[in-house]
Amino acid sequence: MGFERGWGDTAERVLEMMHLLLDILQAPDPSTLETFLGRVPMVFNVVILSPHGYFGQANVLGLPDTGGQIVYILDQVRALENEMLLRIKKQGLDFTPRILIVTRLIPDAKGTTCNQRLERVSGTEYTHILRVPFRSDKGTLKKWISRFDVWPYLETYAEDVASEIAAELQGYPDFIIGNYSDGNLVASLLAYKMGVTQCTIAHALEKTKYPDSDIYWKKFDDKYHFSCQFTADLIAMNNADFIITSTYQEIAGTKNTVGQYESHTAFTLPGLYRVVHGIDVFDPKFNIVSPGADMSIYFPYSEKQKRLTALHGSIEKLLFDPEQTDEYIGTLKDKSKPIIFSMARLDRVKNISGLVESFAKNSKLRELVNLVVVAGYIDVKKSRDREEISEIEKMHGLMKEYNLDGDFRWISAQTNRARNGELYRYIADTKGVFVQVMCLRSLLFH
Repeated sequence: MGFERGWGDTAERVLEMMHLLLDILQAPDPSTLETFLGRVPMVFNVVILSPHGYFGQANVLGLPDTGGQIVYILDQVRALENEMLLRIKKQGLDFTPRILIVTRLIPDAKGTTCNQRLERVSGTEYTHILRVPFRSDKGTLKKWISRFDVWPYLETYAEDVASEIAAELQGYPDFIIGNYSDGNLVASLLAYKMGVTQCTIAHALEKTKYPDSDIYWKKFDDKYHFSCQFTADLIAMNNADFIITSTYQEIAGTKNTVGQYESHTAFTLPGLYRVVHGIDVFDPKFNIVSPGADMSIYFPYSEKQKRLTALHGSIEKLLFDPEQTDEYIGTLKDKSKPIIFSMARLDRVKNISGLVESFAKNSKLRELVNLVVVAGYIDVKKSRDREEISEIEKMHGLMKEYNLDGDFRWISAQTNRARNGELYRYIADTKGVFVQVMCLRSLLFH
């Protein structure tokens, strides 16, 4: 009838769109405008940035700088592709979207796929991992390096990524999403260069994790390069068109704590610069969207018909096998006791060693329950991350100092997501509890 494609796939939907447009033209209001714009097909190609760490779909989730962020992004792109396809179909278009997860190519990939340029994401049709190497005057960086050490490479990396994206998409993306400080800085550079919408997802703002890291930045800079990171965070926060956070507390804190974003409002790096208006926490660009969980993996232990009982044999071996290996050490003498359980990266901020120390010092707690943690490597020689190395050594020291054998089991990082989900439920069967690491003492003793 002379209308452009995209108004809808049925006459009813086309009519709804026409009425929405008429309402906007005659008596505009924010709600109607939001509904109309939400239906207009505008996003067909999306780029998601996560430069640091190992980024793959197998054998990498437990390595330093990866873990939760990879799971988050892989779940995100599957849901995003489904939503894009649904919206395109509902608007009456026949168009193939593309989603690119841009990360670092690591030639020395240690048996993972991190040395492959392009890898399709399982469970998707149009989503790929695009890997681009870090370059410097000395050539391509072949090995993994810590997220704290990536800053000298990012400007060149952004230029290389721009060329790779343009070649892969045959043009510019409609939308760029940055993850973590380094990804958000690269996203800012690309969004500015390409003139496209930018979304920032912090995942973690290190400034609040390391107390006084602004005042004593010179003390920490050789190791953590906070001056680069805080600057990158400020650039991304202010350049982004919108910011996704998990909770309101992440933005503005509570009565007794400062919010992660709020801590960037005003601060000083002595001898470098002073921030007087770093970020406006009341800016409407902040959007609270909790990440949630994949309910096909993490469902309640009470849903017996869905339980993966075939995995119980391997889970029991993880928990109770008396043989000491590189995958697990420490024994649980009394298998009938409930289990305190935690699973996280083995770094200082996650404070797994703090949980172990608190448990070790509480004789009453040790009488009543067992402690099981899944974290990092057990063999210190396998790690190249300085924080993880320090924590591994501390964990071994605690086991010897407090004679934890019999009450404590330390399992190395596990990458089998299906078994990890069932492991949580197995712990629940023992009437055990999961401990979210950080701020542990009040949890354990109250």
